Amino acid sequence: MSAIALERVSKVYRRYGYQRRFATLKSALLTGSLVRHLRPDESFRALDDVSLTVAAGATCGVIGRNGSGKSTLLKLVAGITRPTGGQVRVAGRVSALIELGAGFHPEISGRENVFINGVMLGLSRREIDRRFDEIVEFAELEDFIDAPVKTYSSGMYMRLGFAVAVHVDPEILLVDEVLAVGDEGFSLKCLDKFAEFKRRGKTILLVTHALPMVERFCDEAVWLDGGRKRLAGDPKRVVQMYLADVEQTEDRHLAAEDAKAQQSSAVSGAAPPSAAAASDATAPPATEAPPDTEAPPDTKAPPDTKAPPDTKAPPDTKAPPDTKAPPPVDMAPPAAPGPAEEAPRGAEAVEEARPVGAAPSAEEAPAVAGTSPSASAASPAAPDAADEASPDGTTPDAAGDQPPADMFKAREGRWGSGAVRIERVTLEGRQGPAHVFQSGEPMTIRMRVAAARPVADFAFGVSIFSSEGVCCYGTNTHLEELEPTRLDGDGEVAFVVDRLDLVAGTYKLDVAVHKRDGFSYDYHRLLYTFRVKSGTRDVGIYRPRHAWRFSGNIRFNRPR
Repeated sequence: MSAIALERVSKVYRRYGYQRRFATLKSALLTGSLVRHLRPDESFRALDDVSLTVAAGATCGVIGRNGSGKSTLLKLVAGITRPTGGQVRVAGRVSALIELGAGFHPEISGRENVFINGVMLGLSRREIDRRFDEIVEFAELEDFIDAPVKTYSSGMYMRLGFAVAVHVDPEILLVDEVLAVGDEGFSLKCLDKFAEFKRRGKTILLVTHALPMVERFCDEAVWLDGGRKRLAGDPKRVVQMYLADVEQTEDRHLAAEDAKAQQSSAVSGAAPPSAAAASDATAPPATEAPPDTEAPPDTKAPPDTKAPPDTKAPPDTKAPPDTKAPPPVDMAPPAAPGPAEEAPRGAEAVEEARPVGAAPSAEEAPAVAGTSPSASAASPAAPDAADEASPDGTTPDAAGDQPPADMFKAREGRWGSGAVRIERVTLEGRQGPAHVFQSGEPMTIRMRVAAARPVADFAFGVSIFSSEGVCCYGTNTHLEELEPTRLDGDGEVAFVVDRLDLVAGTYKLDVAVHKRDGFSYDYHRLLYTFRVKSGTRDVGIYRPRHAWRFSGNIRFNRPR
């Protein structure tokens, strides 16, 4: 026997817009717009041909995005509104936890409101008298029950409404995201009351975004999407299908956000490669900067890391926005290997060149936690610190403002000489391009690059940041002792992560191509976003592969 039955139910609301309003009936008649504007053509279908059956004593969870029609469905079952089409049948006394305290009068006391609200929910005065003490005790309002409701806090108001609704002793309970009201103790009491209703065989229709609760308490689940029933059945299966759809939507959203960021940066992105820039890109520059452009002593680079004068903007013209990166104040670019010497190896490479992901030495600066590709000397974030740094250690961008010298605080953008350009960046998972990954899955960062002329000095760098700006990891080809020989024309670079062992969260990417001394060809700062999902609720950033082992006298039950 079914306690709730909906047969091809639809609910349509009229959608009124600003252009369809008129001041008075007289003005509508005079303008001849009465029929056209009094009965607007536009409408909104909150529910569209939905059929649903809930057996007596069953608990059914309704899930879906905001605006999918969940609350409208409850209001139809509660009798608060009528369907535009179809039939709704309900067998038994209904108590609806939809808008707690609806009908409370602010000027009268809590005691009087309990009686009025109880009558509205179908109780007689005698039944309310019998349950009154239980209601007040449950709401924890013994000392305030005779005070006017307008003097109650919002928490007191919600507790009293919840207490009245659950003590109606209904046969059918409708719940709309109000199981956990009040503080932690009262929230647990609400959940216990819900579990008690389930044990007593009450029919429960639950609308919630708390998916673990649906899997734990419900006998079946219904997924609404855009006013239509998308799926119904086993709660675990429905929840998993819903989460998969949410991930696809998140993927599209992140892709659209990335596209906006990239389009914005493209307007002020890396300058097109000039002939001078392209020809000078084949070897580390060794030209001294003019005396009046020298950096302060703590940021000055050795002479062989200076950028050639023709790579700088003329004094009377500003460079395009974001063409210069803010170099860290305390991190001076070390000498790049000259044409006749080999690049340093191992620990010496990190100490001497410190490209992506390296920390400064004790002599140069205090220790920096989480140093990133964007905060190190050979990073693409420091195109030419000695030439462009101002006396206070910051580097002005083309827009004329001065972003922080600390690259950990730099905003998103793109800069570089343009001798080599990153034309396209794609994040890929097992199924192809993606922006949402499960923790532990593989991820590939694929870059399409192009060089206008042959280049012999180059390195590719990648770093990952948390949404809070913490550097999770950074590296580049120079740090990993890959010697560049030649880059000519179009090419492809893939950074392959076998296991993305990050905890759940949103992350940002820096990608870059630069000289080994840090001079930027093309730096993309925080222009790419991805999200990591996980069923494990651990904390931090990194999830190392691990296992728990216990002696024989320590035992646990394995998760189901």
